Amino acid sequence: MPSTPETRIAVVGLGYVGLPLAVALARHFPVTGYDADPARVAELRAGHDRTREIPEAALKASSLAVSDDPAAMKGSDLFIVAVPTPVDDHNLPDLGALRSACRTVGEHMARGAIVCFESTVYPGVTESICGPDLEAYSRLACGADFFLGYSPERINPGDREHTVDRITKVVAGQTPAVTAKLAEVYGTVTTGGVFVAKDIRTAEAAKVIENAQRDINIAFINEIAVIFQKLGLSVFDVLDASATKWNFLNFKPGLVGGHCIGVDPYYLAFRAQEVGHQPEVILAGRRINDRMGHFVAERIADFLALQKRDGPPGRVLVLGLTFKEDVPDLRNSKVVDIVKTLRTRGHIVDVLDPHADAAEAKLHYGIVLKPKLESRDRYACVVGAVAHEEFRALDGAAIAGLLEPGGLLADVKGMWRKITLPEGLNRWTL
Repeated sequence: MPSTPETRIAVVGLGYVGLPLAVALARHFPVTGYDADPARVAELRAGHDRTREIPEAALKASSLAVSDDPAAMKGSDLFIVAVPTPVDDHNLPDLGALRSACRTVGEHMARGAIVCFESTVYPGVTESICGPDLEAYSRLACGADFFLGYSPERINPGDREHTVDRITKVVAGQTPAVTAKLAEVYGTVTTGGVFVAKDIRTAEAAKVIENAQRDINIAFINEIAVIFQKLGLSVFDVLDASATKWNFLNFKPGLVGGHCIGVDPYYLAFRAQEVGHQPEVILAGRRINDRMGHFVAERIADFLALQKRDGPPGRVLVLGLTFKEDVPDLRNSKVVDIVKTLRTRGHIVDVLDPHADAAEAKLHYGIVLKPKLESRDRYACVVGAVAHEEFRALDGAAIAGLLEPGGLLADVKGMWRKITLPEGLNRWTL
């Protein structure tokens, strides 16, 4: 394949990962973005990105061509696959979307093509699963008629500093020539440079441990938060003191959701078990973090039960549903566990989130978002579950206006630790 700017690229999957990459590539190459969802393609053509990763003006100005017709990718030299790799109900890898993408690409690629995967997988998937799938659907020989590559995605939703055109991209190809081509293409779009991994399996492994490492560190903080709750201490107060040591790793407690950190460790654990190793630290971290929403809700419910010994469970307002602050991403949100547990304890729970899509919340979680707060709304408890900018800006008077006399402010994120509440109101935090 010639090393010229005329390299034709197809990006498969136009979500949080694929769209920013496709737009960045389109500044330098002819790029077709394919997504199987016609609604997604229609909104992108209209200049709207529901993930809010690409501003409307940038999307409309881009030369990126988007389509829900896979035939639009025909003639591409390089196919980049950026589809979700979630886990199933048993926390086992679900490669359904990835294998479907392999079929689509296989049916539309020609001899000489490179297929590069960005989806997070465990070591070996690209060569042992994707390669054979592509062979079956293309009737071409892997390593002779077409070639494989891997470049792990590092998108952090809502992060405007570590964008795809600024981060270091890890690349690996099936041959030195493929590796060089991928390094050239990705090196064109990012100022962060390119790191060439030893091989594809090494690049796959590097990606999957990046998020597993963060998951384990947060799990440690979540576990000590649980311990300190039993000792009557706030983990935030303890962390303030510990953070003064120069080499202390300043992770925060919280609800570990999203598509990556709460999922990728299961991919590594699955592969470890396949080769006969029982991963202890990885799965222990997952258990701790997966329980955190339930633990928070139980603490809140127990506090409220002490306040209302003889009365019915009070109404609760949960502020925030997305998996992190200031983004619309609802994937694997652990705030859902707080809502479900409080409802199980008998509380009527309202949820307000100005960033979340109401239809998506109802479809995936059965949660009907409150469109806005009414002046008459008063609650036994207000739960600060996600530190959206709008919620961080609330002062003591605004919060007091949402609470009944003697009500509880449950500050999961510690975002209101410095505000003063009127006398008579209660406060709880991790």
